[in-house]
Parts: sequence; C-alpha cells; structure tokens
Amino acid sequence: MDIYYIDRNTGKKEKEVVAGDRFLRWLHDRKSGATALELLIKRKWFSTLYGKMQDQPFSRKKIAKFVSDLSIDLTEADRKSIGDYRHFNDFFTRKLKKEARPICEALDAFASPADGRLLAYADIDQDKMIQVKGMNYTLKALFQDEDLAKGYHGGSCIVIRLNPSDYHRFHFPDGGIPHEYTAIKGQYYSVNPIALNRIAEVYCQNKRELTLFQSDEFGQIAYFEVGATCVGSIIQTYQPKQRVEKGDEKGYFKFGGSTVILLMEKGHIKIDEDIINNTNRGFETKVNMGEKIGGKANFLLTEI
Repeated sequence: MDIYYIDRNTGKKEKEVVAGDRFLRWLHDRKSGATALELLIKRKWFSTLYGKMQDQPFSRKKIAKFVSDLSIDLTEADRKSIGDYRHFNDFFTRKLKKEARPICEALDAFASPADGRLLAYADIDQDKMIQVKGMNYTLKALFQDEDLAKGYHGGSCIVIRLNPSDYHRFHFPDGGIPHEYTAIKGQYYSVNPIALNRIAEVYCQNKRELTLFQSDEFGQIAYFEVGATCVGSIIQTYQPKQRVEKGDEKGYFKFGGSTVILLMEKGHIKIDEDIINNTNRGFETKVNMGEKIGGKANFLLTEI
C-alpha cells in the first residue's frame, strides 16, 4: 500500500518515502512478521533497547544515509554539519533555527504544534473516533477516563503523524497554562498508516502521555503524545503550571515516528477548510510547526 498526502504549499498529492518500509510490510503482511510483532516488537523493552542504541556514539554512522534517503534539509537545523552530532538521537531530536519555523502571530490563529501529516475532524462523536476508514476507537479508551472524554464530545480532533524524516520536537499551539502530564502505559505498535489499517485502536493501545492545557483562545485542550515502535522516549521539557506562549517547546520524541493528538471542546475552534476537505477525501495534509491550521470559532455556545 503506497501512502500519499497533500503538500499544503503546492496543493499536490505526494507519495511518502517510508523509512523501514520493507520491515513494516513484513510485520503486517507476513505471518512470521505478525508473530514477531506480538512477541517482541510491540514490547516496551524492545523499543527501550533500540532507543538506547541510538544514544551510542557508533550510531552516528547512520546519520548521513538517513539524511540522504529521506531528503532532510540540514540548512534548517541549528547545527548544519553531521559531524556536530554526538549520536543518532542527538541528530533525530535536533533543534531548528527560529526562522525555519515562523509562528503565526494572530491571536485568533491556532498554530500547528508539530511538523507532520495531519488529519482533522469537527463535531466528533466520543464513541466513534476515526482511526482510518472503517476502523474506529472511543475517547473513553484514549483517555482512560470517561468523565474527561465526555467533555470533548461534539468538539474537534487534530491528529498529526510525525514521519521519521520530520522535525521531532512538539510545541504549544497557543499561549496558556499547561498542567502536569499523565503517563498512560501501553504497547509500542507502529503508527504508520500500514499499521493503522491493520491494528484496531492503536492510539488507545500504545503508550501515551496526556497534558490538559488551558489555552488563552481555544479553551481546555487535551494534548496527547503517542509512542510507537522504536520510540525510545517521550521527553517533556515544559514546566507544569507555568505560563507558555504560542510556539514554545513542550517536548520531543526520541527515535521513531510518532503522533500528536489534540482534542478541543465544542465551539472553540474552526479548523481550516483545506485540511478538513483533504481529510474527508482520505488524505493527510503535510504541515509545519507554527503554521496556522485553524482559528477561533465565530459563534458562541448557548445553553439549552
């Protein structure tokens, strides 16, 4: 199965270069791969061990081929030379120059929290969230908290899938006050579309971290980071209960593609139409951290 997305800058459909494509297809298309996935690959110790290997000096040898195979633009990074990185994870979690990701400044603009391929849904049903066409999950299963889940029924959902080629730090989409994060234990399935089409409730099964973020303009946002195969760690760098501004860093993923999920309460955001239209057509939209992906809803809720 080839994976296509819409490049927002050009409006064109592009074919994704999948890191580890053969390995992923073996895991999900072959009986031997499926057995390895269930017995080994989805386990915490496997991803932890693999992640620790990417912290070793010998892993630097992988960087040049990784950059070449995935066409990564090194001019955006704060360190241009591959030789400036101590190991592979040092490169994978690289920071970018400030000018490489300008933040939309308008108060009513909702900024993308990460680079990645984005799907977005309005007027969501807490009991029928879309993973892929024909495969759903519930907010109760995602939150592991029924009362919290109910608060986002009828609201909006943004799912940003980070490809291994992407910048892997995630940020705040608005100014506000973030609370302490909650870690939810789980497995380490891939979040690539190949896996999403074959494994039910991946987001609810995988390890994830949840932060409730009281934003200035968009109400209370439920901010999830979802781990995946070979994601060594989710690292939070923000300070709980201290004010942040739009675009401030929240944290980063060590090696592996992964996912950020944002849930907004009803009546607080209007997601940009091109993103909604692409989602309805079955395509992710490629976005960069800091660019506008929505705005304040132009109506107020009224009590019934």
